[in-house]
Amino acid sequence: MEYHFLIHKEDGGYWTECLELQGCQTQADTLGELKANAREALELYLGEPENSRVIFNLPKPRPSKRNIMTVPVPPTLAFAMLLRQARVLRKLTQRQAADLLEIKHISAYQRLESPESSNPELKTLSKVKRVFPEIAIDFVLG
Repeated sequence: MEYHFLIHKEDGGYWTECLELQGCQTQADTLGELKANAREALELYLGEPENSRVIFNLPKPRPSKRNIMTVPVPPTLAFAMLLRQARVLRKLTQRQAADLLEIKHISAYQRLESPESSNPELKTLSKVKRVFPEIAIDFVLG
């Protein structure tokens, strides 16, 4: 999963804004710093607390504009975000989602929605795909 940032040059430095996520922006003195800062800004922006009900816009196909930088989302963050969004859109609690996935302990399910700890096994991915077919695993992996 990759988001797109429009690069602006201004007063000897640069600033960038994410085309898909309003308010996700950063600045830097060099393009190299800008790329690193954009990655950090994106990860902070998408790393909503577990109890958040915010639904983020998904990345669009790469725009044909010039001065566009793509910033990848780490797979653990992408998976956690998409799982949480799928659950929220279905108006499920974490307990209900855990039950659908046949996960006994709520803390095990909560780890799947946490960008810091989300690293599902293949059998868990298979269950997620069955219960939430709208989550495109290939999209998560980039």
